[in-house]
Amino acid sequence: MSKVLIILGELSDRDIDWMIANSTRTKVPPGITLIVEGKPLDALYIVLEGTLSVTASVMGKKELGQIICGEVLGEMSFVDGRLPSASVTTIDECLILSIPRRLLTEKMEQDVLFSLRFYRAVTKFLSSRLRGTVQRFGEENDYLIYQNPDDEFAIAPNVENPDLAESRFQWLLKRLKES
Repeated sequence: MSKVLIILGELSDRDIDWMIANSTRTKVPPGITLIVEGKPLDALYIVLEGTLSVTASVMGKKELGQIICGEVLGEMSFVDGRLPSASVTTIDECLILSIPRRLLTEKMEQDVLFSLRFYRAVTKFLSSRLRGTVQRFGEENDYLIYQNPDDEFAIAPNVENPDLAESRFQWLLKRLKES
């Protein structure tokens, strides 16, 4: 869950309220490809429950890693406007929070402070992911786990206000499960 904490640690309660009000919570069954390499994305995703597999054609479509609770998906395409460089498929039933790209873009154009906080959060998120990837490649294995499933609640060292971020994530999950 540490990756989403990076984002939640940067955003305000009002920002999170907006995300909840403008997102869709979806249960996705196993075997569904949520992100297709080379195809446009229409949303930014937050994994609330479940496990997903990452594959890329440049690696012969072999599984490169797994994504679990707390990961954000589609952030690279959102930031740089390019098509996804990998496919992401559900391994088991997943609960996914989808924030439509169009609404997120409109919000960022209308609310400069939200935009600042959001991009700062995504920048820290991507930095954390890249550092983790480099470290895992240094361990001489060819498989990435974006988060250790046994350490689901580990908090990344660059999370500002980790207690606040974690309480926001728990609050987010509670609100979504009640609706």
